[in-house]
Amino acid sequence: MKPFLSEEEITRHREALLREMEDLEVELVCLFNRKNIFYLTGLYLMTLERPKALLFDGHRAVPFVPALEVGHVRKFGGFSDVISYPEYPGTEHPLKELGRAIGEFTDGRIGVDASGYGGGYGYRGPEVSEIVDNDVEFIEEQLTKLIQIKSDEEIELVRESARWSERAHEYLEEETYPGVRENVASVTASLRASLEMIEALGDDYYPVKGGDLPAAAGYRGQIGPDSAIPHLLTKNKVISGGDVVVTGAFADVGGYSAELERTMIVGEPTEEQRKYFDAMVRAGDLATDLIEPGRSFSRVDGVIYEFYRDNDLTDYWRHHTGHSIGLSGHEPPFFDRGDDRVLKPGMVVTVEPGIYVPDVGGFRHSDTLVVTEDGNEFLTRYPRSVDDLIID
Repeated sequence: MKPFLSEEEITRHREALLREMEDLEVELVCLFNRKNIFYLTGLYLMTLERPKALLFDGHRAVPFVPALEVGHVRKFGGFSDVISYPEYPGTEHPLKELGRAIGEFTDGRIGVDASGYGGGYGYRGPEVSEIVDNDVEFIEEQLTKLIQIKSDEEIELVRESARWSERAHEYLEEETYPGVRENVASVTASLRASLEMIEALGDDYYPVKGGDLPAAAGYRGQIGPDSAIPHLLTKNKVISGGDVVVTGAFADVGGYSAELERTMIVGEPTEEQRKYFDAMVRAGDLATDLIEPGRSFSRVDGVIYEFYRDNDLTDYWRHHTGHSIGLSGHEPPFFDRGDDRVLKPGMVVTVEPGIYVPDVGGFRHSDTLVVTEDGNEFLTRYPRSVDDLIID
């Protein structure tokens, strides 16, 4: 397989969006979100203070970028038509130029994925409705509907990401031992996996979203008692015997990624650690058994919350059961009691119910699955039992 989207796949994405545009009677789409731009072009753009956008009329896709990025989008995006402006903030705000360009495309209704450019880094600017006379329609929901159903080609990219996530995790497990600092284990494992991945995927491969390391695995500060705090940042902690450690592993393949997370225990687990570990695995198994076409995301999460309640674990609940994934680390729909959207074949999702016990540790696996016609298939296949995840 080629480690990036094919031109045929990108064409299918554009044709699908064109059908949505026709249904909405939208003549031009203006996209600011780089995930959406990538979906239609295969080109990933940096988001900084200089505004960027993509104009798509159903047939032509034309980037709007600062002058310093014209060479980038022409050489690596294959665009001949590019709309550019000198600099931001400039003597004239760049979005005025974007407004004129939209007017040259059409005086009809336009669709946008955001009210305006939201790049941050000190950017300030008008909303789209302030720079055009056209009627403006928000189409982010339509884009979400398209992106959430992955094609066979997209699923293969996620599958390959899962393979390299597993490899990175194997190296992380090898590099973890009492006395090592989490950053040393993480950096070493990530480098080993990345070098192997670059060699295996060949000259065509590069990390589409930028960066030097295409595969990564680490701990993000979830070491020992702090593993009970789900969203920490790395603290370069020293790993000790008896610690519960929670991992995360990822790999960028063609701009797509899977998610693999595991709980490991350094040394022989205590009875209490085994108790919560096994409960977490049971919750994940229960959620997986529920994932099939036609069932709502809210129902899956609702059943898992009932599991917490029935097993006196609600004090240790911190988050919903999982989310969709692919182009971004988190995508909608979500396995949440408030999300009534329905599972469909081709959706790629994570299953990651967690149990977080103060002064004991956090217990969370995350696996990536694809929804099939009659159920689901694991894309990540790393061992899940406590006895397979003991660091000697």
